[in-house]
Amino acid sequence: RIKFPVGGPYDTRLGYSQIPQYAANLEARGFKVDKQAKLTPSLDRFATRHGYALYDEKTTAGLQLRDRSGRLLYAATYPERYYKSFGEIPSLVVETLLFIENHTLLETNHPYQNPAVEWQRFLHAAGGQIAGLLGHHGDMAGGGSTLATQIEKYEHEPEGRTQGVFDKLLQMTAATTRAYMNGPNTIDSRKHIVMSYINSTPLSSRPGYGEVIGIADGLRVWYGTDFDAANHILSEPDSPSNLEQKATIYKQVLSLMIAERRPAYYLLQNHADLEAETDTNLRLIEKAGVITPELADAALSTKLQYRSKPPAPAPVSYVSHKASNAIRTELLGVLNAPNLYALDRLDLNAITTIDEPVQENVSKVLDSLKNPGPVNQLGMVGYQLLSPTDDFSQLNYSVVIYERKGDRNVLRVHADTLDEPFDINSSSKLILGSTSKLRTLIAYLDILDQIYRQHLNDSPAALRTAARNAHDPLSQFVISYVQENHDHSLKGLMNAAMQRRYSGSTAEGFFTGSGLQFFHNFESSEDSQVWTVHDALAHSVNLAFIRLMRDITTYYMAQRAAHGQGVLQNLDASQREDYLKRFADEEGSEYLNHFYKDLKGKSTQQIFAFMIQKAGVSAPHLAVIFRSLEPDGSIQQLRQFLAAHGAQPDEKKILDLYENYGPGRMSLSDRGYVARIHPLELWLGAYLIAHPDATRSEVIEASADKRQEAYGWLFNSRKEHQQNVRIRIITEEDAFTDLLQEWKKQGWPFDRLVPSLATAIGSSGDRPDALATLMGIIVNDGVRLPTTNIEQLQLGSKTPYETDMGFAPRPGQRLYPHELIAVVKDALQAVVQQGTGVRLQGTYFNNDGSPLPVGGKTGTSNNNYEHFGAGAHVISSEPRDRTATFVFFLGDNFYGTVTAYVRGTQSGKFHFTSAMVVQLLKALAPQLQPLLGTPVNPNPLATVASAQLAGHGSD
Repeated sequence: RIKFPVGGPYDTRLGYSQIPQYAANLEARGFKVDKQAKLTPSLDRFATRHGYALYDEKTTAGLQLRDRSGRLLYAATYPERYYKSFGEIPSLVVETLLFIENHTLLETNHPYQNPAVEWQRFLHAAGGQIAGLLGHHGDMAGGGSTLATQIEKYEHEPEGRTQGVFDKLLQMTAATTRAYMNGPNTIDSRKHIVMSYINSTPLSSRPGYGEVIGIADGLRVWYGTDFDAANHILSEPDSPSNLEQKATIYKQVLSLMIAERRPAYYLLQNHADLEAETDTNLRLIEKAGVITPELADAALSTKLQYRSKPPAPAPVSYVSHKASNAIRTELLGVLNAPNLYALDRLDLNAITTIDEPVQENVSKVLDSLKNPGPVNQLGMVGYQLLSPTDDFSQLNYSVVIYERKGDRNVLRVHADTLDEPFDINSSSKLILGSTSKLRTLIAYLDILDQIYRQHLNDSPAALRTAARNAHDPLSQFVISYVQENHDHSLKGLMNAAMQRRYSGSTAEGFFTGSGLQFFHNFESSEDSQVWTVHDALAHSVNLAFIRLMRDITTYYMAQRAAHGQGVLQNLDASQREDYLKRFADEEGSEYLNHFYKDLKGKSTQQIFAFMIQKAGVSAPHLAVIFRSLEPDGSIQQLRQFLAAHGAQPDEKKILDLYENYGPGRMSLSDRGYVARIHPLELWLGAYLIAHPDATRSEVIEASADKRQEAYGWLFNSRKEHQQNVRIRIITEEDAFTDLLQEWKKQGWPFDRLVPSLATAIGSSGDRPDALATLMGIIVNDGVRLPTTNIEQLQLGSKTPYETDMGFAPRPGQRLYPHELIAVVKDALQAVVQQGTGVRLQGTYFNNDGSPLPVGGKTGTSNNNYEHFGAGAHVISSEPRDRTATFVFFLGDNFYGTVTAYVRGTQSGKFHFTSAMVVQLLKALAPQLQPLLGTPVNPNPLATVASAQLAGHGSD
């Protein structure tokens, strides 16, 4: 039954007009209305008539975020400065405002006076409106509005404007009702009107700052005058020592009162008019005795000096505000607010899930890691960790911790040291190395589960048939398991799956990612062993997971083959052609993207020079370039072009070159072959000469047929081997398209996997928060629960529009069976017990002194941008970044990620592995103990030493 306001500036800025839409958006994201204000019948009638309700309105408001216990995390206040009581306002300011706007407002001899109406002024203004309608265009401003009605207008009327006499009457009615809200004596109400006007008068918007509200912020934003200093000076009696300063500030205040009538006109466009109008009013004010002649003369002799730039925002530490900024960004999306500027001005309170004391303590530790002392003290220097010579200030760290809480997962800690708005945890796409092995493992087990359920109830005869028809290792394994085990439980299958063995040998080459690839393990000692899947995860053996990924992609290829797709020997001519067309289209598009980057923005002469530099200056090379780039050029132009570049064949040769090397006589691929330039690059040069403003997407669209033409050689029936290779590339891409759906199920955040077995070891990238999502599924036994960082929201608190909403998550979704998750958790615990995370062992305990179950997966990546020459020889290598990540769970309820990241060329100087972030999680045990509610290892450095001696902790 709430009547929400129709959209005046005040109601829009504080968000009251948008509450219905905000509530709908929140309900779509799992929130529900817990409580909502209810209007009394009389207030309901008033709001229906006027478009808004009457109540004690707030002078200032803004977004407030509090932690789980109510501690303030973040607060925005607009306007930033204001008078908190009538008594704070210098009497000179009050008297001046009353003189120019509302002479009798504070007269005390009429205690029941209605401050909303001065009938003489109103009738004069109404007469002006009528005269305007009759075509008389004299002074129609009239000054009909009292301060009380002006407040109603600029706060609650759409766009802050009065559309006619009826609107004015409604404003007067509302202002009258507001004045008598607290009884018939209106003296206090009238004082409040003065204070509200001074605090809330709109003073335009300044680029680089935003909307300016109230005299206090107006002084600072437009003139650079300090509010407290201004009040002090204006409250003093005139004296020779302060007269010049007082006059300057007084003139500024007066000018802002005048500017309120036409804020944008006076403050943005016509400073001279504002100066003149202010001077005119100074003379009138002095004549009325409001100010002394001395002050008037001093003010008239000074000029308004506007500050050249808006006030710079207060320095913001993005490090200390990472959690609040992440929540503000979340709110921005949930509410669909236009930007953070508008979000901060809403009358909105939020109770977040953050544990502020733990957040602050973790942030302090991370921040201290810029200095050698804490880095050494926390055991982060040593083998596979940091070097004493490293520049610690170049490293950035991120720690994010969630808690499983009943029917939801909640964010408890979100800290990182990158002093930028960018969020490593939730906004990046990083190569996170061997953490991808966890995704690969779960994809593998889920495929086995699907095959198992398909054959679970098959008869022996059906199983034999299925075994004969199974063409991939995973199907063969599951069918064989079901055949050989009478008690073929899913638990038994999952355990058996973790004991399947893969070689760690690096000797084999793998045709993947469009070419022959060789991979390496982190430790050469891993090369000669054959690993179970369980141990391969614990020790992060690359080659075992490359081979496991090969089995996965083979399964997906076999599934497509079962439907007549993608098996070379089964393809008819039409199907082969379709695959080859796809290859030509995809690879041609990749080449064009590269060529476009080289050629875009070049002039015709520059494009010619670029091509000549690549092709050479023989007559055939030059002729092909000229006839391709200038297909309508004449023989004379060709002759001049050849001569200009030192080629002077005889006339017959020139004629032959012109006739035989043109687009009508030679195919695009043949011209590219002769010129020694990729045919699509040759085509693109001609296209950009004819269409210099073409965008990348326009180029791709225009080149559809040319991409096929450039690969015309591939469709030759004698090229069967080359065709088969390319069909194999496309079928592998299809397999990774199928695998993408599995990874999406795990919460992987991107829309494309790199079609290479190297995806198993991280080539497709990841995001720390997405890894945390996956760990949340594991902690919740295969169920994906809704995750939130906000528990409660209060829109328009203590107003007639108040709407309180709480997070009410939908039921979780089961994605994986318990049996699958059980073996994954066991494998993750093995990472800590005996594998790459061993240095974390013995750090966290239950209250009874027993070890807290801890598990996780490590990942390290060193990324370089390399240029290759002939024979795959590396010409140059430029370091881009280095990352180390540990995605983990602590006990039954807590999980998260720890990430270290260094970017740029300096990353090549670092040699840390994921052992370093595992050590960081160990070092954070004292800070996390209050969150976990468990005791801390009394001697953590003892475990550090033993782990270093054992040489564990890398991947």
